[in-house]
Amino acid sequence: MKLIDSLPLSTLVFASLTLGLAPFVPEPHVWEKLKLLFSGMLVQPIDVFDLALHGLPWLLLGLKIWRKFGSVKGTSKG
Repeated sequence: MKLIDSLPLSTLVFASLTLGLAPFVPEPHVWEKLKLLFSGMLVQPIDVFDLALHGLPWLLLGLKIWRKFGSVKGTSKG
């Protein structure tokens, strides 16, 4: 988790909006691969690799946001 904490949020946003969505036309690649995954048609190894490649920036961005803003520090339960 130290690696994720050390990555700048702006870099992860930039990577998600560029690599995570490229190519933009006719639809974002990650969206196309997610549709294949949920329809059960994501079977070719290149498609799995594409999903991993284009989904990784979004995954890292989500983890960064969760680590940074997900929990309020200094609060006690009970």
